[in-house]
Amino acid sequence: MLLEWKNSVNRKPLLLQGVRQAGKTATVRELSRQFDYFIEINFEDNDCKTNVKQIFKRRLTPRQICSELALIYKTPVAPGRTLLFLDEIQFCLPAFSSLSYFYEDCPELHVIAAGSLLSFALQELPLFGVGRIHSLSMYPFSFGEYLRAVGMNRLAGILQDISPENPCSAAVHAQYVRLLIRFMIAGGMPEVVATHAGGGSWADCQLALDNAIYALYGDFQKYKARVPATRLHEVLVSVVHQTGGKFNYSKASRMSNHSQIKECIKQLELAGIIYPVTHTSASGFPLTAETNAKFRKYLILDTGIYHRILRQDLSQLLASENPELVNKNSLAELFVGLELLKAVPADRPAQLCYWQNEKPGSSDEVEYVIQRQTRIIPVEVKPGAKNVGQSILQFMTGKGYAYGIRCSLENFGDHLYVKNYPLYAAARIGDHHQ
Repeated sequence: MLLEWKNSVNRKPLLLQGVRQAGKTATVRELSRQFDYFIEINFEDNDCKTNVKQIFKRRLTPRQICSELALIYKTPVAPGRTLLFLDEIQFCLPAFSSLSYFYEDCPELHVIAAGSLLSFALQELPLFGVGRIHSLSMYPFSFGEYLRAVGMNRLAGILQDISPENPCSAAVHAQYVRLLIRFMIAGGMPEVVATHAGGGSWADCQLALDNAIYALYGDFQKYKARVPATRLHEVLVSVVHQTGGKFNYSKASRMSNHSQIKECIKQLELAGIIYPVTHTSASGFPLTAETNAKFRKYLILDTGIYHRILRQDLSQLLASENPELVNKNSLAELFVGLELLKAVPADRPAQLCYWQNEKPGSSDEVEYVIQRQTRIIPVEVKPGAKNVGQSILQFMTGKGYAYGIRCSLENFGDHLYVKNYPLYAAARIGDHHQ
């Protein structure tokens, strides 16, 4: 998608959003290989030598900004040949504001901005860049991206072609399941994947995960919230422990009231650390028009971080490569939700929904409900089950939907009116439908 943006005729400044250490900077640096010149400015690093923030604070025109940057960095700013990268731009709001004017004054220049706490800055600039900025969301690696990163290009390619009508062989299916277990345990944080791909041990991967968590916790001090960092930490741990169920505020913190916990949740969402899954009645289009925010689940951004917050040892989990690990602690439900989010085009807002029977005493629930083109599709996550659950059948009968999906460790197959998708193909859900 970045190459498409680079070659676009009607190109706007690009804004990359995503949690810290999601790979934004590394991705832009890789893209810079396509240019003759590259200027990278990190606004979090207060460089006294360049004092580059002052350039933007002077409210210069984009062309004047480019002239000064060329002098400071001794690098030409040439349209079509230079990539200008403004990293951690939330630490310089004047630079943030200038992006809109680059589109009007220098549309031929390639400009990318990125930051890990951009949602907080956007709250202060509510009308920022309307129609003049192209925004993309970045997540940790998906399973397909992980396969390519660790050199499994053939399996990654096959993953794009398999379907209920064209399943892979039993031997290839077994390979996918083995690799899936590794991915679901270690997760898709770029540094962790790079450590694994570079031959690092699982202990090294665990250390990389711990460092990523410490970085997230370090950012808590920067949130513009009226809640202390210790409360944010406490609520985040509770989100992890409550994965797979409706979030219960009374279990979230011993020291905070409902409004304080709600504020913590809001801050964690804005930071991109957790993602909501909202109840929908799923009676029509669009799904988001029939949601009930009082009933929400939350997903943490990565399965590896999930394990480490639970203080689970990666080496012990991976020693057996036992498929039964997938059944524990709602791990499969977390994985599928994250894969569904990552499958949505990066320039479109993504929102996950689930369904539960609202009748008193009922426990019927469908883990995800998605909208694909003109279809609403219920998605049941049952990694070890051999039969279709009653909840999805009741949902389909009650809503009049004739098509559903079950995610499990089995290969593609049909179960009554529900198609089985293997967990490793969760990102493909909705690509094929009757």
